[in-house]
Amino acid sequence: MSTEIPATVKKHTRLEDIQAIILGTMIIALGVNFFTHTGLLTGGSAGLAFLIQYSTPFTFGQAFFVINLPFYLLAILHFGWEYTLKTFISVFCLSVFADLTPVFVTFDTLNPIYASIFGGFLMGVGFLMLFRHNASLGGLNILARYLAEKYGISMGKFQMVVDCGIVLLSIFVVDFYLIAISIVGAVALNMIIAVNHKPGRYMGNI
Repeated sequence: MSTEIPATVKKHTRLEDIQAIILGTMIIALGVNFFTHTGLLTGGSAGLAFLIQYSTPFTFGQAFFVINLPFYLLAILHFGWEYTLKTFISVFCLSVFADLTPVFVTFDTLNPIYASIFGGFLMGVGFLMLFRHNASLGGLNILARYLAEKYGISMGKFQMVVDCGIVLLSIFVVDFYLIAISIVGAVALNMIIAVNHKPGRYMGNI
């Protein structure tokens, strides 16, 4: 059996990009609500949005959308308009889906450890869908992609370090026990990315 990589690979169609962005952000939104329901956190822009949600009247979606606004210029300069537009749409979709999900899904009982691990897995899978269609959720994801392409630094490993640091900084807002569980969630999320997002292994052309 031949293991050669084809010289040319078909690009994702616009329809494929749209379905990936919608499904990916819906999956992430469910993971976000796992975290929100149990008072957990994660890193990056989402982590800041969680902190704002827990300490102000703003929802996660509102805070997340506003936090990401300054990063679009960086995305345009380094990755172009297509990536930036897809990222903007992804951020918008997640902001909407994260706030709409509790209307359709409620939890009578949700164990924080379960929410941390499987919520992290859900968000990691959603991120993979976005990455493979040349999109992201902005913020530190843009920096992580830049470092991965420029210096070969693993996106998952970089984000794991940064995310754990942000979670630790939340000690004044969230109970220490929940912070410890949140770190487990950050590891679960970034483990999915680190294991499954390897440069050159994915055959789809973004």
